[in-house]
Amino acid sequence: MFVAATTQCYPDMPLSETIEKLAHLEFSHIELGVYESGNHLKPSDIKNNFDQALKTCLNTHRLVVTGLDLQIEDPGEEYYVTFTKCCELAKAAKIVSLTVRASEHGTPFNEEVERYKRLVKIADVHGVRVGMRTEVGRLSADVDTVSVICGHVKGMGLAMDPSHYHFGNPEPPNYEKLMPYVHNVYLRDSTPEQLQVRVGQGIIDYGRLINLLRKEGFRRTLCVDIQPQVDVDHDGELRKLRLLLESLVLI
Repeated sequence: MFVAATTQCYPDMPLSETIEKLAHLEFSHIELGVYESGNHLKPSDIKNNFDQALKTCLNTHRLVVTGLDLQIEDPGEEYYVTFTKCCELAKAAKIVSLTVRASEHGTPFNEEVERYKRLVKIADVHGVRVGMRTEVGRLSADVDTVSVICGHVKGMGLAMDPSHYHFGNPEPPNYEKLMPYVHNVYLRDSTPEQLQVRVGQGIIDYGRLINLLRKEGFRRTLCVDIQPQVDVDHDGELRKLRLLLESLVLI
């Protein structure tokens, strides 16, 4: 089990400066956010300029890239074409984890299952693993729905973000049954009223979560995912959560 940070912690900063910043904050591992609407590496970059995208993945100041967090916006079959190129990039860069957003609420359950089955089949060919990211407003926001989808799609993992289960829920959700599916985790501090608060001011029980993961033999990424906030020392928050998680992992 090791601690990483997503490049989306600095969404408005150029990627090269973001990587340098995370290295300065003493992270040893990073995840690359691959968003079409972002300022960093984009799915269209991977599809249209593969060699440059690969160079980007390999030029990370010795930081280990643990995965790609994909937000592909292409419609129809083009979505799978772009996803396949992302799998090819992951294989070439020796990245084993791809995170994919779940569909929005209202998407038919069977349609979502078939989509993930197809993604997993493509990923398997390239030796990478797909994880469904938990997110408010999407099918993955419901613990029971996630459990059923993961049970139906053999080989798929869960990129769990516990904040998205606590936010909007006055009662703490029971997501223990999801632990066997988890293959990476996104972390910040949260309350039922706010998705992100300063570290230590929320209700996320990092120690309990790590213990649950440890029981499942989890040996993958705990990824810090904190967004900039007005009048908050952003670097300090990232450093604080890194140190806290590293101390818990060593227990």
